[in-house]
Amino acid sequence: MSSRALAKDQPASFAFNAEMMAQAKRIIAKYPAGRQASAVIPLLDLAQRQEGWVTRPAVEEIAKILDMAPMRVLEVATFYTMFNLAPVGKTHVQICTSVSCWLRGSNDVIRACKEKLGIGMGQATPDGLFSVGELECAGACVNAPVVQVGDDYYEDLDLAGAGKLLDALKRGEKPAVGSVTGRDGSAPAGAPITLTEKPVPPPKQDFAAAKVAFEKAKADAAAKAAAPKA
Repeated sequence: MSSRALAKDQPASFAFNAEMMAQAKRIIAKYPAGRQASAVIPLLDLAQRQEGWVTRPAVEEIAKILDMAPMRVLEVATFYTMFNLAPVGKTHVQICTSVSCWLRGSNDVIRACKEKLGIGMGQATPDGLFSVGELECAGACVNAPVVQVGDDYYEDLDLAGAGKLLDALKRGEKPAVGSVTGRDGSAPAGAPITLTEKPVPPPKQDFAAAKVAFEKAKADAAAKAAAPKA
């Protein structure tokens, strides 16, 4: 991964809007008194959702809200790659380049971005509609290569699949998330080779009849126990 630092150009100020502030208060209330610093990651996420990226004023405001040193908040923001430290495009395409995705062809996904968007890693289109960034292990290695767009994962990508995804995003569409090849979750590619027959459901239980039989057996046992001994 490249070094992570806040962008040189920064806005003058930051404040949570009413909706985000209400969410922040609900999150902080989950933690015991004196442990509010535990809310630093979700508050950074709220700031990013509001502004599109994490700014220095946002770091300072969160530090004030949580009674933390600004450096402690900055340490968290610069450690986690899910936080954007500079402005990104309206649609931010994050490509996982960790070992599994790289072995499975993440370089082809990067190539598709260059061909379809005209930009490479860490760049944005002149109109600000798209940007491309590096994602440090998406945690979906079994379906590599993986791209994250917003909160959505697109998996099993190759050069052609990534190109189709980008074309759809450029048209303003929201493609179905998950495997672009139609795999069911993390099931093996291709037709199943085991458990190929349709499961047979168990016979339907007649619980009413079973209850009647149970009550009868219980009554018979009670009557037998109460009968005089011969």
